[in-house]
Amino acid sequence: MDLAAEPARTAVAHLDWTAHAAVVRAVTLGANDATVIEAVHTADKSGIDCPFGWPEPFVAFIDAHRSGNVAVPADIAGRDWRRRLAYRATDLEVQAATGIWPLSVAADRISHTAMRCAGLLAALADQGEPVDRTGTGTVVEVYPAASLARWGLPHRGYKRPENIANLQRVVDDLQATAPWLQLGDHETLCRRSDDVLDAVVAALTARAAAQGLTTRPGSQHHPAAASEGWIALPTTSLTALAP
Repeated sequence: MDLAAEPARTAVAHLDWTAHAAVVRAVTLGANDATVIEAVHTADKSGIDCPFGWPEPFVAFIDAHRSGNVAVPADIAGRDWRRRLAYRATDLEVQAATGIWPLSVAADRISHTAMRCAGLLAALADQGEPVDRTGTGTVVEVYPAASLARWGLPHRGYKRPENIANLQRVVDDLQATAPWLQLGDHETLCRRSDDVLDAVVAALTARAAAQGLTTRPGSQHHPAAASEGWIALPTTSLTALAP
């Protein structure tokens, strides 16, 4: 699912995997909280395009600032200090692997979406779903643009209505690379809405995660990932997901 702060831009795509194809069974654009929660309950694995947590140094900084005990660094106006606060361990790993900087959940508008995501994860946990921010439970954090990049597909400049031609190219290349992916009646919506396309890519990445074909936090990153979240990056080609 491609999560947004409000339902209007939230898209959910359901993929059914058969012996020969991955079929887009249903798509919802404008998904409210109940729809998102129900989608997780009915899926084996759900990929959510949204940060699952905030950087640990940022959380510690805010707590220290609240109590008036901020340790003033030598480079107060320095980019490096701000970057340590703004980006999670997984964000830095994604940037190193793909060259793409994820939006900062501490310093960008994606934080509004993360607030909604935090509430949804809490609700899912309360309802018995095994929520693990490292991705081992029924939900996993994904980043569609990074997944597309790892699969060698176009991954930049397809957002917003003015870039509809680029969105068409992403869909064309996705179908050419994965002819077993059946968009069916939902192809038109994928070509009109980058939110819907991202939801489909999120579902494909969730499948990769379920099969152990995505990155996992190593021992050095696992403690932070347990609270910050961890972006599952595909470790194989898209063709490796073929049924």
